[in-house]
Amino acid sequence: MIRALEFSVPKNQAVEFGRARLRIIWDNRSAPSVDAPVALFFGTGTLYNRDGREFLVKAFPVHVQFDKNEVHLACYFPMPFFLSARFELIAPDQFISPVHRSVRTAACAEPANHLAYFHATYRDFPKPEPGRDLVLLDTRETEGGVDWSGQFVGTSLNFSDRAKLGTLEGDPRFFFDDSRTPQAQGTGTEEWAGGGDYWGGQTMTLPFAGHPSGAPNEKAAKNDEDKIESAYRFLLADLMPFGRNAVVRLERGGEDPSTGHYQTVAFWYGLPGASLVKTDELKIGDTNSETAHEYNSPEAFAPYEITSRYEWGVDHLNGTEIFPAETDWGRKTTVTSEFTLQLTADNFGVLLRRKLDYQFPNQRAEAFVSDAGRKSPRQPSLGSYGPASWRLAGVWSLAGGNTCVYSYPKGELGDTQHRVETSNRRFCEDEYLIPRRLTEGRGVIRVKIQFTPVERPLFPGRPLPELAWSAIKYSAYCFVLPSFRP
Repeated sequence: MIRALEFSVPKNQAVEFGRARLRIIWDNRSAPSVDAPVALFFGTGTLYNRDGREFLVKAFPVHVQFDKNEVHLACYFPMPFFLSARFELIAPDQFISPVHRSVRTAACAEPANHLAYFHATYRDFPKPEPGRDLVLLDTRETEGGVDWSGQFVGTSLNFSDRAKLGTLEGDPRFFFDDSRTPQAQGTGTEEWAGGGDYWGGQTMTLPFAGHPSGAPNEKAAKNDEDKIESAYRFLLADLMPFGRNAVVRLERGGEDPSTGHYQTVAFWYGLPGASLVKTDELKIGDTNSETAHEYNSPEAFAPYEITSRYEWGVDHLNGTEIFPAETDWGRKTTVTSEFTLQLTADNFGVLLRRKLDYQFPNQRAEAFVSDAGRKSPRQPSLGSYGPASWRLAGVWSLAGGNTCVYSYPKGELGDTQHRVETSNRRFCEDEYLIPRRLTEGRGVIRVKIQFTPVERPLFPGRPLPELAWSAIKYSAYCFVLPSFRP
């Protein structure tokens, strides 16, 4: 296990050293898992120190420190490997000497499939296209496009090379394990890096977020290096796990029309093997799929057609359609529904994903699981399972809907204004975790969804909307130990 990676170079060569490329190859793999500019890897867009600070970056996992003669860079992300670790520094145009380096290691006795390789994935976007998100990371396109299980742990990025701070309105969006709805979404790139209102134009460095380099504007820039605006955000206690794939995107379009030059590094851990395996899928409204899964909901409404979109930002920009609407079929119910799902018996629990119609707000239900072999002898008809066999898994709740209310009064103390808006985004995906105690050792389970409505108006005095449990598709993913040998 690498516990520290450190470099020191003469201070007068710091800027050039920041432009060098760091590559790390684990266990003789065919491609480097770390391949990024040195400065960005250590949390900053440039090693130019405009304020003469001791610490350009003073973050929890990395730091960049200046003394009288040298600049010292250190990374403390744990980096496990099993056979070998190869480090390469690819020099820029100018020769740099001396470069002092240090790699500190510690023994690691964990099984190989309990750990993951450290990655730093670099992307360069010289001319972002409005309406097309910047894809900072897509593990399906990394090192052969295999399934990866691991954790997303942060970003380091340059968002301008012209001292422009207004290039940061793009929302970060995070998609994991085949989800088409972002499971996390921010309100802008600067908030992601801890800097509401563009950090007030000031540089700053904190343990998990920072804006270490860049002048407040182009006029104040001392040279071209001072025009490089950078930011970082690290996740440790709040890391984002995934079992198949991870996609991290920054919005372009809508409130962020910027075409500024972006360069990004995504930090993540990944093991080349899935820990989340898709085992079944029930398509609601499809007769063959419903029959195969013993779907039963006697009081469910007939299937209906939905043409809509997911929550992906603007769908039209400057008269051009960015992503078209899709058509699907689903059902709504106000009572119960039951269905059977195939699993893999060696599972450690199940992620149950539902595609739904988000026009029905505050969807809430109790979820029950039964052994699929325990049908009631008194009711042998399809889907009639003995009530004594059902075990409560918990409450499945999805707050909100595609209709919202907001107030934008005249003046800070103005009267409340109820402004209601309904988006054209009715498609949504939501997940529920079924605990291991209800699934382990079972190749098949029976699931019952008992609708328990939340009768809450959008705001006091507004009539209740139609309430229902919606389902377009259910997908079952089993948690497993990944199969991996270095």
